[in-house]
Amino acid sequence: MAEREAERSVSQTVRAQLALRELIVSGGLRPGERISELQAVEVTGVSRTPVRMALVRLEEEGLLEAIPSGGFMVKAFSERDILDSIELRGTLEGLAARFAAERGVSSRDLEPLKQCLDEIDGLVRREPISMEAFSSYVALNARFHVLLAELSRSPPLIRQIDRASALPFASPSGFVMAQSALPEARQILLIGQDHHRVVVDAIENREGARAEAIMREHARLAARNLRLALRNRTHLDLLPAMALISAG
Repeated sequence: MAEREAERSVSQTVRAQLALRELIVSGGLRPGERISELQAVEVTGVSRTPVRMALVRLEEEGLLEAIPSGGFMVKAFSERDILDSIELRGTLEGLAARFAAERGVSSRDLEPLKQCLDEIDGLVRREPISMEAFSSYVALNARFHVLLAELSRSPPLIRQIDRASALPFASPSGFVMAQSALPEARQILLIGQDHHRVVVDAIENREGARAEAIMREHARLAARNLRLALRNRTHLDLLPAMALISAG
């Protein structure tokens, strides 16, 4: 009975965490806006204990900041904050690629990754690339990065990659939708897909240093997308969370 209750509490915490995160990144809460436990309970429909835990987790993710008077405040982020988060993810994913290459993976292990790449090829070859194709790309790109991390066979590293990817705007597809309406969009997707194929080749050939360098460079495409999105603010409706980025 106690075990089932603990599992239910965890489930409720995750539910509240996801709901509150979505509220923040969708622009429903603005930078500097306060959110109390009671408000979070009303928004999520979850009781106070799991809500309290969810708010603490979002503080750990960097989306919220505890305030002395009680409750939490939505944080704003500088461009430098986001670039650092992207660099951190790239460093960790590079390490995962190196582990995969040096520890060796079988052809069977690589098959899901190659299948994912084939599906992405089908999207990026379209001319022009539709908004629906970009949405599909986001899901496939996320899958590729998860599969790549799993090839490291390092649970501690996988956990750290998950944490880094949860940082604001640091996920592999953090700026893809904002990028989708830009003239450079298809070119950037093609470069990213080339990185994907080259890192798989490096892992297959057990070239650890090469695999690591490619993934670190690959993460920097997200930094390029950030700069493009900030420069072309006419398309910010595609990424409401851009409101969290401070002008300074």
